[in-house]
Amino acid sequence: MSTRKQLARLVVLIIVFGGSLMTEAAEAPGSNPQTYISNSQFMSKFTAQDFVPDGNLAKPAWRVASWVEVKRDAFTRVEFPQAATEIASLWTSEYVYFAFRCKYTTLNVYEDKDPTKEFWTLWDRDVVEVFLNPQPEHLKRYYEFEVAPNDLWIDLEIDLDKNPFNDPKWDSGFEHATHIDSKDHVWTCEMRIPVAGLKGTKPLEANTEWRLNFFRADGPGNDSQRRFVSWSPVQNDTHSFHSPWSFGVIRFVK
Repeated sequence: MSTRKQLARLVVLIIVFGGSLMTEAAEAPGSNPQTYISNSQFMSKFTAQDFVPDGNLAKPAWRVASWVEVKRDAFTRVEFPQAATEIASLWTSEYVYFAFRCKYTTLNVYEDKDPTKEFWTLWDRDVVEVFLNPQPEHLKRYYEFEVAPNDLWIDLEIDLDKNPFNDPKWDSGFEHATHIDSKDHVWTCEMRIPVAGLKGTKPLEANTEWRLNFFRADGPGNDSQRRFVSWSPVQNDTHSFHSPWSFGVIRFVK
């Protein structure tokens, strides 16, 4: 997606101009806040039984989850009903689960790739994404999980104070599965993220609060034609998803 390409170009310019652009960007109003500015609240409900993702959101566990619908552009007030996305979460002490139900018009995916290996630049096609921070006191350190309609995937450890800021060598051990309903033009995704795979994170307990945001990239064409939606509106000057100050709160409840 364009946000990552823009950030990559910014890194190159910073190297060329000795970091002056980074200073200017950091000082621009609203471009790099040092505290959270989002009041968005998301609820993850406790489930008594762990389960392996299979892409089927009709299972009983998801019927009692709290679902939210996302269809607003990540950076503006424009809405994309054709890309409406329902999102829910469940948890146990050992895992966090996420579910996505995605309307689509035309799928835009990488074909003939190995789904057992993570795929770099997955974000340049259709994808759902979770940006998850289990240690909110460290605003610029978090994790990124992406899954495409055909179950291609990538997970990344993010530290915005490093260069490069994304570490693809990190392996969370998260599991995922998708299903495509071509008749009704809906694709679904389940993710299961092991808490133990998130460095320094304790087993989950009720009323724990983390920070996160949800994103979806949808549709064919170049980035000026594709749709980019988010749950918590993104506020920055570069149109980058990597804006952790815009992360909302996820609360784990029983």
